[in-house]
Amino acid sequence: MIQKIIPGVADAVRDIASGSTILVSGFGGAGSPMFLLDALAEQGAKDLTIISNNAGNSGIGISKLIARGQVKKMVCSFPRQPESGAFDDLYRAGKIELELVPQGTLAERIRAGGAGIGGFYTPTGFGTELAIGKDTRVIDGVNHIFEFAIKADYALIKADKGDRWGNLTYHRTGRNFGPIMATAASCTIAQVNQVVELGELDPEVIVTPGIFVKRIVLAGAKS
Repeated sequence: MIQKIIPGVADAVRDIASGSTILVSGFGGAGSPMFLLDALAEQGAKDLTIISNNAGNSGIGISKLIARGQVKKMVCSFPRQPESGAFDDLYRAGKIELELVPQGTLAERIRAGGAGIGGFYTPTGFGTELAIGKDTRVIDGVNHIFEFAIKADYALIKADKGDRWGNLTYHRTGRNFGPIMATAASCTIAQVNQVVELGELDPEVIVTPGIFVKRIVLAGAKS
C-alpha cells in the first residue's frame, strides 16, 4: 500500500543532511512551508544551499535558518526584504553566498530541472553583471545568455490538500513555486493544510501528481 503521510514535521525532515541543496516554495508568506522550515531549524542541518524566491524576513522561515548560521548559500530573486537583517548582516560580513537570479529565470531554471533539460538561452540579464562568465548567443537578432537548470536534493513546499499517494492541490496564490519545485527535487516533502482520503481530489484539479511527492505532513503535526 502506498502511504506517504508522515506523522510529524520532525520526522519529515529528519534525514536532511548538512550540505544539502533545498528548494523552498513561497512568495512572501503565501505558499511558504513554515512548519517544515521550523522543523529544519530545530533539526540543525548546516551548510545548506537554499533556493527560493526570497531570503525570508522577520526572523521566521528561511530567515530563521539564516540567523542560526545553517545556510551557506542563497539562490533567490529578492534577498532583501523588510526586516531581513539576518541575511543583510551575514552577507556584508562575507558569511553567506548569494546567487541573484531574475524571478522569471529562476522559475524557468527550476522548471527545466524538473523536465530534464540541461538549460536554456534567455535575453534576460544580458549586458548586466548577471551575464558575467556565461555563454552568449545571438538568436533572431537578440543577445541571449545561457542559464543552467536547477535541481535539488529536497523540495520543501506547501500545498492545500493532499492524499496518501502524494497528490496535491493548492490554494490560490499559495500555488506559486510549489508545482515546479516538486518536479525538480530528488525528495519532495509537502506540508498540507488538510489530508483527504483517496478519491476526494478530483483528478482534473490535482496540480502536483503524487509521483513527484515522497512525503506529506499535516501542518502543525508533531512527531
